[in-house]
Amino acid sequence: MTVALINDYEVVVQGLAAMLRNYRDRVEIVELDANTSVNCPVDIALYDSFANPQGDSFRVHELAANPLVTDAVIYTWNFDEQSMARAFENGVHGYVAKSLTAGELVDALESIHRREQLVHPARKASSKIIGGDWPGREEGLTQREAEILALITQGLSNAEITEHVGLSINSVKTYIRSCYRRINVTSRTQAVLWGVNHGFVPDRSRQYGDDA
Repeated sequence: MTVALINDYEVVVQGLAAMLRNYRDRVEIVELDANTSVNCPVDIALYDSFANPQGDSFRVHELAANPLVTDAVIYTWNFDEQSMARAFENGVHGYVAKSLTAGELVDALESIHRREQLVHPARKASSKIIGGDWPGREEGLTQREAEILALITQGLSNAEITEHVGLSINSVKTYIRSCYRRINVTSRTQAVLWGVNHGFVPDRSRQYGDDA
């Protein structure tokens, strides 16, 4: 099964590829360059939700409509039923949880590709990330904190962040406070400067239709 990994941060793409390294007999990673689009036929385009628009965005529609992509799959924490319904209407073919192990992730992708089961939530009530990588991990940031900081670094307001990640405004504010404590800053300006200096500027900069 050929899989393209979709995210604007090279560290995220490479981390997910490393997570799947022991399953090369079942999965072939064919897209690792964060600065290019999918340009060869793939069975699955795995859209990592880190600092990315939700599944109902124009960006995901564009990915799902790509004739080179058989199945567009969302890799996320967000399993809100309304969000998933909009994403499936947008052309998405499957959902997998970020808390799945590498083996569970491969099983889920194969199941989606065979049209057996399209939604694969966490088997246990947990938000723990099993594998992969993200900017700021070495500084102690959780993936959720890092995602919020990445969007702050890109200039998004709190309201825009809630739309982007599918969280409530109060949850976003909670992540911002915990993030600020971890990186020892007290203002948004300081957080942006910290982010710029610690790899939170996307490796790929694009504009997507309505998201532009």
